[in-house]
Amino acid sequence: MNKTSVNIIYLLGFQNVHNYRGVLFLIFLLLYVVTILGNLLITFLVSWSHNLSSPMYFFLSNLSTCDLLLTSVIVPLMMSVTIKEKMSISLPGCCAQLYFFGSLAGTECFLLAVMSFDRYVAICDPLHYSSIMNFRKCILLAFWSWFSAFTLILGIAVNTCKQDFCGPNVIDHFFCDGAPLLKLSCSDTTFLEIQNIVLGIPVGYIPFLYITATYISIAIAILRIPTSTGRQKAFYTCSSHLSVVSTYYGTLIVSTFFPVKDQLSNTKKAVSLLYTVVTPLANPIIYCMRNRELKKAFLQFCSYVTNKQPTNNY
Repeated sequence: MNKTSVNIIYLLGFQNVHNYRGVLFLIFLLLYVVTILGNLLITFLVSWSHNLSSPMYFFLSNLSTCDLLLTSVIVPLMMSVTIKEKMSISLPGCCAQLYFFGSLAGTECFLLAVMSFDRYVAICDPLHYSSIMNFRKCILLAFWSWFSAFTLILGIAVNTCKQDFCGPNVIDHFFCDGAPLLKLSCSDTTFLEIQNIVLGIPVGYIPFLYITATYISIAIAILRIPTSTGRQKAFYTCSSHLSVVSTYYGTLIVSTFFPVKDQLSNTKKAVSLLYTVVTPLANPIIYCMRNRELKKAFLQFCSYVTNKQPTNNY
C-alpha cells in the first residue's frame, strides 16, 4: 500500500488563548527562570557547603539536576508553541523529546524512592546509618537511578520511532507526549501499548509502592519514639521529602486516571503542566523554605560573598 511518510509533527499548544499568548509566554518564562535558578542554587549549595555533605543532600542535588533537565526538555519548546499559532518539530526530534522526558521522569521516581530509603535508614536504623549509607553506596544508588530509567525508556522511544506515521501529523498538545504521538501512527500499536504498561510498573508503580511502604514503616517508628521532641525532630527530617513525593505523584496519579477520551483536552493539558512545570518549580521552593540547613548554607554563602562573618540568625 502506498503510504505518505510524515517527517514533521505540528504541535497546537494552547488553543483558544489567542488574546493571552503574550501573557502566557511571560508567565512560562518567569516560571522557567525561577525553576532553573532554584534548582541550580540547591545544586551549588550542596557542592559548596561542607555542612550539606550528607547522603540526603547528595540525593537532593541529583533530584534538582533531574528537575532542571526535565523542565528544560519541555518548557522552551512550550514557550515557542505558546507564542506561535502552530509549532513544527521533526519526527526524530519529537521522539527525542519523548525519550528524554520519559527518562527524566523515571529518574525522578527512582531518586524519590532512594531518598525515602535514606530517610528510612536514618530514622529506623540510626546506629548503622553511616555504614549503610556510605559514599560508595550513595554513588551506586544515584548511578542506577539515572542508568535504569534511561535504559528502560530507550526501548519505548526506539519502538515509537519505528512506527509508520502516514498522517495526520498534528498533535493537540504542547509537547510530544507518548499517547498523542501514538494516535498519529498508522501501524498496529498494540505491542507498544503493552510495552508502555509493562515498563511503567518498574519505573513508576514499584517506586511509588516502595515509598508508601517505607513511610508506613517510618510513621510506625516515629510513633514509638517516647518524647514529643524526638517525634517532631524525626518527622521534620522527612517532611520536605514527603511534600515533594506528594506533589509529584499526586499530579502523575491525576494525569494517569483521566479518561482516555480526555487525553488531549484542555483539562489534560492543565494536568500535564503540573508535572512538567509546577513540580520542578515546587521542589526547590519546598526544600528551601522547609530546610534549615539549606537556609543556613545560603546565608553563609551570602556572608562569604560580602566578606562578612556568617550569621546564625536563620
